[in-house]
Amino acid sequence: MYLTIPNFLSLLRILAIPVFAICFWYGQLVFAFILFALAGVTDLLDGFIARRFNQASALGAFLDPMADKLLMTVAFVLLCIPGSHLSITIPFWVAILAITRDVIIGFFALLSSSGFDPTRFRPSILGKITAGAELVVISLVLLCNAVGSTTRVDLLFPYAFHVVAYLVIASGLHYFIRASSSPRAHNRA
Repeated sequence: MYLTIPNFLSLLRILAIPVFAICFWYGQLVFAFILFALAGVTDLLDGFIARRFNQASALGAFLDPMADKLLMTVAFVLLCIPGSHLSITIPFWVAILAITRDVIIGFFALLSSSGFDPTRFRPSILGKITAGAELVVISLVLLCNAVGSTTRVDLLFPYAFHVVAYLVIASGLHYFIRASSSPRAHNRA
């Protein structure tokens, strides 16, 4: 097995997570925002390159979602803890919903067959919309905290948090229904 460009980008995203967390924790919110935004770009790039240049692999099917889930989980946890350097936080209940959904999907993916079968848990369009919404909302919260935003944009965050929560619930239910309705013969193949 060799390391493809998409796999390398996923590994870079995983390696960026502790750096992102350290920057955030020590109040370097501009750097944290830049790292998070770059991680989002690498997520788009690795999927595009894998499809366009036929570099999809079993390792990539495991690394890409793991990198995404780890990054989002760390960001949700850090942004829901009220801190002296945060003017805007993500509500705890939104973070719990998002993290719980990812944990449940990962748990069912591992238990769904004798081994990990990434084809059963391919992202749906609803899952991609949810991930995109989470990425945008987290990026905006980071950016507003980094620049010290006190504009009317802050008034939109409660609505954005609710949209993310609804998408998390809907996509979680969709994944569960989709996985439970696939034929058992597919599991054994």
